[in-house]
Amino acid sequence: MTKKPKSDDIFRLFGPITDQVVVDILEVDASFNELEEVALRLAQEDDVLGEMRRPLTGAAAQIYDILMSIEDFRDERNSGRGPGG
Repeated sequence: MTKKPKSDDIFRLFGPITDQVVVDILEVDASFNELEEVALRLAQEDDVLGEMRRPLTGAAAQIYDILMSIEDFRDERNSGRGPGG
């Protein structure tokens, strides 16, 4: 049985995001593994080989798109602080 994520898991993986974003992510009905896949992708985006990675698909891609649609989240990523940092 696949572990279903809870709001605490989302905050832990992606840092300070709004409650509405958490609801949006939970509505995707992704598995915990898919959330971790997105978190790993976000952590490795600055990697030199980042362009060569396989694209995210399904729920993971939806979550990534949700996070990247948030201006503050993108700004934190671009500043090098990362989410929650």
